[in-house]
Amino acid sequence: MSTIDGVASSVLLTGACWLINNNLRYYQPGKGSYINLFIWCVALAVICTAGCRYLLPLLKPGQVYVNFLQQSLVIRFFTSFLAIGWMAMLSAIYFSQLDQKETEQRRNEAESLARDAELYNLRQQLQPHFLFNSLNSINALIGFKPDQARKMIHQLSDFLRGTLRKDDQQRITLSEELEHLNLYLEIEKVRFGHRLQTEISCDKNCGTAIMPAMLLQPIVENAIKFGLYDTTGEVTISIRGEIDNGYLVLMVQNPYDPETSRPKQGTGFGLRGVQRRLYLLFARNDLMETHANDNIFTTIIKVPQV
Repeated sequence: MSTIDGVASSVLLTGACWLINNNLRYYQPGKGSYINLFIWCVALAVICTAGCRYLLPLLKPGQVYVNFLQQSLVIRFFTSFLAIGWMAMLSAIYFSQLDQKETEQRRNEAESLARDAELYNLRQQLQPHFLFNSLNSINALIGFKPDQARKMIHQLSDFLRGTLRKDDQQRITLSEELEHLNLYLEIEKVRFGHRLQTEISCDKNCGTAIMPAMLLQPIVENAIKFGLYDTTGEVTISIRGEIDNGYLVLMVQNPYDPETSRPKQGTGFGLRGVQRRLYLLFARNDLMETHANDNIFTTIIKVPQV
């Protein structure tokens, strides 16, 4: 008798627990709708108790057993309610956490896509200004220096080809970045002739350091803009790199005329774009600094080596 009673009661209770668990898999109650979950638990406990009341006498007839069954209905109801309530609570917590993880994953993926799109947009905006200046220079050289014009066209082609290859590369080594930067500097040296001089010095350990692709070019372009556009003499742009406390530290310096340039304010899109890229990649705003002292404008960037 006890075996039949226990098995039948367990089957009914298991069905009720499965039903509440399956319901919470697809429906998560809101903050103000937990009363509905409570009503569900009461209703399922009532159904289990009613099932015991009307089904068990069919499996084990007899007045003695029926009397025992009727006297135990209250206990059966509260036992079923507690079991279903525990299952509802555990299911609600489990599926709520699962849903939260999926929501967090979707948000991270959306943020990653938005960040990648913004990074791509920033990098695409760096090229038109330089390209227009180069084409204007080529146009000016065609008439009286055709050889230099052809040379500049080849250099510009190599630079843009390298730019397209790097569009798919998020991180590159400093050596690769400097190789690409040299293509840009060769083009600028054709434009400015002997007026543009460059000094590049890096520690021996810097060559394999990892950094975002095409990070130096807008900084050097900014240095050329402030260093050469308002002067007629020779200007030296210096680029230095070193590893310091887990950071690749890059420093670009250029002279400027404080009467015609405003480096403290005129960081331009180039430097703003670099700072924005660093923030999107590393979530930090302290990775770029600019200083203006003794007619020397200095830009310092730090790239974490993680």
